[in-house]
Amino acid sequence: MKNQYDQKDLLITENSLIALSEINCHSVKGEFEVIQKRDGRIVPFDIEKIAVAIFKAAQAVGGSDQVLAHELAQEVIIYLQKETDKSKIPTVEGVQDAVEKILIETGHARTAKAFILYRSQRSRIREGKSELMDTVADILVETSRENANVGNSPSAKMLQIASAASRQYYLSRLIPEDISQAHRNGDIHIHDLDYYSKTLTCIQIPLRKLLHEGFNTGHGYIRPPKRIGSAAALAAIILQSSQNDMHGGQSFAHFDRDMADFVFNADENEIYQAMEGLVYNLNSMHSRAGSQVPFSSINLGCDTSEAGRAITRNLLSAYEKGLGHEETPIFPNIIFRIKKGINFDPQDPNYDLFKLAIRVSSSRMNPTFSFMDAPFNKPFDMEVAYMGCRTRVISDRHGEPVSDGRGNLSFTTVNLPRLAIRAAGNIQKFYLLLEEVMTLTSRQLLHRFQIQSHLKVKDMPFLMGQGLYLGSEKLGSQDEIKEVIRHGTLSIGFIGLAETLIVLTGYHQAQSNDAQKLGLKIIEFMRKMTDYFSEKFDLNFTLLATPAEGLSGRFISIDKEKFGLLPGVTDKDYYTNSFHVPVYYPISSFDKILIEAPYHAFTNAGHISYVELDAPPLYNPEAIEAIIRHMNESGIGYGGINFPIDECPVCGFHGVIEGNCPVCSNTDIRRIRRITGYLSSIDRFNDAKKAELKDRRPHK
Repeated sequence: MKNQYDQKDLLITENSLIALSEINCHSVKGEFEVIQKRDGRIVPFDIEKIAVAIFKAAQAVGGSDQVLAHELAQEVIIYLQKETDKSKIPTVEGVQDAVEKILIETGHARTAKAFILYRSQRSRIREGKSELMDTVADILVETSRENANVGNSPSAKMLQIASAASRQYYLSRLIPEDISQAHRNGDIHIHDLDYYSKTLTCIQIPLRKLLHEGFNTGHGYIRPPKRIGSAAALAAIILQSSQNDMHGGQSFAHFDRDMADFVFNADENEIYQAMEGLVYNLNSMHSRAGSQVPFSSINLGCDTSEAGRAITRNLLSAYEKGLGHEETPIFPNIIFRIKKGINFDPQDPNYDLFKLAIRVSSSRMNPTFSFMDAPFNKPFDMEVAYMGCRTRVISDRHGEPVSDGRGNLSFTTVNLPRLAIRAAGNIQKFYLLLEEVMTLTSRQLLHRFQIQSHLKVKDMPFLMGQGLYLGSEKLGSQDEIKEVIRHGTLSIGFIGLAETLIVLTGYHQAQSNDAQKLGLKIIEFMRKMTDYFSEKFDLNFTLLATPAEGLSGRFISIDKEKFGLLPGVTDKDYYTNSFHVPVYYPISSFDKILIEAPYHAFTNAGHISYVELDAPPLYNPEAIEAIIRHMNESGIGYGGINFPIDECPVCGFHGVIEGNCPVCSNTDIRRIRRITGYLSSIDRFNDAKKAELKDRRPHK
């Protein structure tokens, strides 16, 4: 057959391929009168459409032989008549397979290859549409719990449907196919995929600059405040307005310092009222995607001026008091900086604030604590700031090492246990696979960076238009933002180190010194790879201890289906977060800290370690202080204390409530727990995190 058609191969264009893929015809000389489409419909079969599609392909490469096009179409029909069961109706897929076969056998291999690739692309689009419809149906019943800040309101459902559509578009149309497949298959996870080409992740907001210069949210200029109450109200508006332009967290790097300028002659009560108003606002302004309040973080504790101390003291006191019925505030995530000579020892000027922070943390789980004397933070003095989602942005290849005005651009997480399973215990093969997937991830982050680079100031009118992002004040509304976002970071994350080590050694890092050594080598290798990408591409690549919520369940569900139940690995509903010791493993708080601390030095994009207690340590603040001091001595960068907070909304009882309220017998108990980095109520946890929560064991 090949010798019959020895003419130039026909390169099929998209238009002609579309025609080929829409074969549904009638009135054929032979046995076919109808054809079944993919959706089950039966429609007429027409050979002429095959011939037209082939002829259009010939025209695309300069051909004009209509006879050849008809002959090829007839060959397809002859083949189908021989191979198709006469009692069955031919299908579109069957006809397309026949077209490929005939094109190859008649010497048109390049045409066949192009057709195969096009079919694959169209299949991805069809599958995406089908998956989207299923997702929409699920959302209409209940919003997905990708994070524990999502509500179930009509606006939340609408925004999640839009997000689902965006994800399918990017995976099917925008992202390179090998990267798209890596995400779909669970080799990697592209975070906030629905915002892939729209905006950036997060920022440490330069609050002092905005309060002193004023700003415009789009409906007129807001002048600088003259009183602390106005400054606190504007701080909340700034967080909200910035959140509208981004998909991730919003944070103030130096809240005590920046707000101190507006204390003036305010008395303590006025300052307290301002801070209480800020807490109320940050728990009630639903402005984030999915009808969520902003993921807000506030860094403080190191300003030793009287005004700065008053800000810290009153914000902590307002947070300790709680909301209107003394409920625990979910936001802001307060991060108390610890620094020797500032607040760590009794002779330090802010030691009293450190003691207050411990007291508040003992009842509310916030503040968490960042350690400015950690070896990797100390060179930057008190400039390092964190977010509740762990984000740490400091070193900059294109400027001074500052936190204000900078943030993470995007991040993508590697499925470490998957690589260990594929390596079948061969550590050398594991490293080869890890290098391969990290290289792919770097390409994906670069692809996203290039798209982000072409965004214009007008696309983020508050974030860029009001000069929040470092250097953006020099740009006009029509300018692209590439030169500005070079100050941001591109982060490669990971989860499931514990399960990875179990596959490779039989033990996780808390069970074996050898496993711990290997774990540190793996994360050190990943850090060296991100440093290499930084040098190669002259961008700020960093390594992140991923704060996984839905992802911890997504990865393991895919791997469970692919590899089956593997003891200690896929035999539960979640992978262990980042480098953490598994939550179910019995271990003392001090030992857990010693095991996890070395990983903080490698994860320069962000990290956190927790200690889990079985009850609020209301009457034992000395225990909290001992843990925090041990974190400081061990080289922890960012840490927190976890314990259950149960609250009865009817009578106001607080404590550990096993069933009904012991005072009024109410069954509707508000149960607050920490998830990844922020606080949330258990009813907003996804199934994977509920399973992890059930397995958590307190650390003695």
